[in-house]
Amino acid sequence: MIVSNWADLTNGQRIKHLRGSDLTQQGLADAAGVSLALVQKAEQDRGELSVGSLLKFAHALNTDVSVILGQQAPRRGMDQGDRAALRQLSDAVHESALGEWEGIEDPSTVKDLSEARDRAWDAYWASDTAKVSSYASKVLMEGQVRYASATGSEREQLGSILASTYRVAASCSNGFGQRDLALSALTSAKHLAREVDDPVITALLESTLSWIYLRGAKLPRAVAVAERAALAIEPSFSNGLRPQLLAYGRLMISAAVAASRREDESAADDYISQAHAAAARLGRDEKLYGTSFGPTAAKTEAVGIHVALKNYGRALKLASHPEMKKLPKSMSKVARNRYKLDVALAQCAAGLYDQAGDTLIEVALDAPEWVKHQALPGVIGRRLAKVSTARVRNISELIGMPLIA
Repeated sequence: MIVSNWADLTNGQRIKHLRGSDLTQQGLADAAGVSLALVQKAEQDRGELSVGSLLKFAHALNTDVSVILGQQAPRRGMDQGDRAALRQLSDAVHESALGEWEGIEDPSTVKDLSEARDRAWDAYWASDTAKVSSYASKVLMEGQVRYASATGSEREQLGSILASTYRVAASCSNGFGQRDLALSALTSAKHLAREVDDPVITALLESTLSWIYLRGAKLPRAVAVAERAALAIEPSFSNGLRPQLLAYGRLMISAAVAASRREDESAADDYISQAHAAAARLGRDEKLYGTSFGPTAAKTEAVGIHVALKNYGRALKLASHPEMKKLPKSMSKVARNRYKLDVALAQCAAGLYDQAGDTLIEVALDAPEWVKHQALPGVIGRRLAKVSTARVRNISELIGMPLIA
């Protein structure tokens, strides 16, 4: 098979090709933790695979969901710019942790490093990998130089800045499926968080670890990590500190997302209820250490969770609330468009195909580079194609990316 025609294959053909001759169908079933019948059904293109099943197959085949769905060819998931940025980020993560920072004689001030850390997070939420790498690399290398000789409150400030920066490096790496780099960055971050004794940063690091497990299809571990960390920082809802409420709410969302991918509706409902309670106690959206949480996050994430559980009517009912029609400007581009893709998928399931197409166009025009790395546009495109292939081809032409073969 020639890689250039990868998008022309069906999902089943792609799974079969990725499995190859060295791995039997039973072997894939064992590696993915699914039944042999599901592997056979998938390779024969009988029915749509759930998000949870796609995650399990992608992990077992050492690839990404977008490759199985034909949006990216094998081993070509990143463009040259992203590859260069991740190489730079990898060098900074490892060299800074190992103390290989010779030549940096005049590191930036704590204030400048804090600002660069914030810019790295802003770039992450804008899906600008080059800027994430540029700012994070600067903070990690120069910050470690200053941290090595700092004392007292300055050392604590630098420790928090560095931990948060390793976390953005982990998040960026995980988004590209670079699991080993993500775990390496997270290991350094957790070491620093213990040194500065900051329970909020520690909790947020566990949220990132839960996401790494989620992407690796280790769903029970993803739930357990988030739940354990939430219990450790669980605030009093009558007088809890705002940073604790933010971290607790974000962890509850992590647990709810992982539970929904396990198709455990009862647990997902319990977790998202706790997230709503924390958001209500906060009363407004807030951001800390690059993480946003509040009423908007709780509501938009709830929509995605119900979509994963195939509760499409419930998802659309939540999305139809007046406050969801005009999302706050403070919401990041990535979070906003991820939510809209969930809405488009629910619209497809409800037979609202014109609305789903319009939502998909809206997302692609708002975040043209980000959307190319997402799996859902291809899923939505194939569902729309069952009604009108002409409509899907028009959308593909308008947004500049193929949705169907």
